[in-house]
Amino acid sequence: MIKSRLRTALILGTVWLWTVLGAYQSYAQSADALINKLVEKGVLTVKEGNELREEAEKNFNDAYATKSGMPEWVQQLKFSGDVRTRYEGFYSDATWVDNGKTNKFTDRNRFRIRARLGVTATMFDNLEVGMRITTGDNQGNFGGSPLTGNQTEGDNGSKKYIYFDTAYVKWSPFNGPDWSGSLTMGKMDSPFSVSDMVIDYDYTPEGAAFQTGYQLTENHSVKFIGGAFILDEIGSSSTDPYLLGGQMIWNANWSKKWSSAASAAVFSIQNPHSLTNSSVPNVNRGNTRNPDGTLAYNFYPVVLNGSVTYLAETFPFYQGAFPIKVVGEWMNNQGAPSASDNYGYNVGIVLGKSGKKKTFEISYMYKWFGANAWWEELVDDDFGAFYGALNSPPNSGFGPGYGAGTNVRGHVVRVAYSPTDALTFAVKWYLTELINTYPNNGVGSDSQMNRLQVDSTLQF
Repeated sequence: MIKSRLRTALILGTVWLWTVLGAYQSYAQSADALINKLVEKGVLTVKEGNELREEAEKNFNDAYATKSGMPEWVQQLKFSGDVRTRYEGFYSDATWVDNGKTNKFTDRNRFRIRARLGVTATMFDNLEVGMRITTGDNQGNFGGSPLTGNQTEGDNGSKKYIYFDTAYVKWSPFNGPDWSGSLTMGKMDSPFSVSDMVIDYDYTPEGAAFQTGYQLTENHSVKFIGGAFILDEIGSSSTDPYLLGGQMIWNANWSKKWSSAASAAVFSIQNPHSLTNSSVPNVNRGNTRNPDGTLAYNFYPVVLNGSVTYLAETFPFYQGAFPIKVVGEWMNNQGAPSASDNYGYNVGIVLGKSGKKKTFEISYMYKWFGANAWWEELVDDDFGAFYGALNSPPNSGFGPGYGAGTNVRGHVVRVAYSPTDALTFAVKWYLTELINTYPNNGVGSDSQMNRLQVDSTLQF
C-alpha cells in the first residue's frame, strides 16, 4: 500500500518538475565569458584580456559609485539568492487507539516554496556587511521558524511572510598565505562544519563567531571556530539561555585523488532550564522533560566528524572529475545519562556533487539520533517519525502526529541533477521510525514514516 502511494507521489513530482523545466530559459553570456572567448579565438592575448577585464571592472565600479551614491569605501556590492519549489508527501500505515477509537494516519501532499534574497557589501580595511531576507513559516509572536524558510502553498493564494534571515558585520583582520582570521557579529549562517544532526542547515544563530586558520603545509591546514550565541532573552531573569561552541578542523590533501577532513567539537547550552516550549518556537520534539515542562537534562555534547574523498578522473554522464565521499559523525551528550539515549551517529556515502552544469549527486545516509543526544530545537526538522496518542513525549506540547527532532532513526536517500550551473533538481526520501515510544516500551511499527521531497532550485 505504501509502495503504491509512493509511486503516485513520484509521478506527481515528476510532472511538476517537467512543468518547472519548461518555464526555464537560458541567460546571456557575461562580459567575462565574452573576453575568454576572444582570447580563445586569438583576437586578444591573455595579457590584453586581463587588462581589458580589469579596465571594465574599474570603469563599472567608478560608474556604479557615481550613479548609486555609494560611499567610496564600498569596494563591491553583490546580490545573490535562490527560489526553491517543492512537492512533499507524508505516507504511513500507522494506526493508534484513542479513547477506544482506532485512528489511521492520513496521507498528506503539499506544495511549498522558499525564496531568499541577499546582499553583501565588501569594504576597505577587510570589512564586510551582509543581510538576507527569506520566506518562512509564521510562529506567532516569535516571527518565522528558526529551522526553515519553506512556506506551504494554499489559503487561496494568500500573501506570504518575509523575514530577516541574516544581518551581520564581519571583520577579517588578517588573511595571509599562512594565517587567516575573521570575527562575525549579528545574525549569521552557522559557522560550524557539522551535519544537520547537530545544527539544521537553515538555522541562522544570533551572536558572535570567530574563525582562524593556519596552513601547516601545502597540503594540510587546520582551522578553529568558536561561537557564542543567544537562544533567548528573558526580561524578568538574569539566567538567559545561550549556546557556546568550539570546533577544530583538519583538512588534508594526500594526493591529487585522495583527501580527508576530520574535526572535533564541543558544545554547551547554558541555563537550559529556561528553554521551555512557551519561551521559544516549539518546532521539534524528542527530549525528556520534567512535569513543569523544563528540560530534564543538561547539554554538553562532544561531536566527532570525518570524511574521506576519492576523486575519479571521469565518470559516465558526469562533467569533470567525479568525487566519491564517505562521511561519518558521532555525538555524545555528557550532560545526560546513557540510559536516556544520550548519543547519536550518522554514516553515509556521497557519489558525485551537484551544483555545476551536467553534474549529479547520489547519496545515502543512516542516522540514529537518541532522545537526549542534543537539544531538539537546533536539529534537522525534516528527520522525524510518527507519534501516536499514547507514545508522545510527555510535556512536548504536541499531540498525535508526525514529529521531527531527536529520538528518531532511519534512512535518507537523495538524488540530484544540475542541467545548468543555476538549476538543480532533487528527489529526497526518508524512511524513519521512533527509537523509543512513550512509555519506554520499545519501537512499535506504527511509528514508521515515509517522507518524500521533490525539489527544483534556481539560484543566482
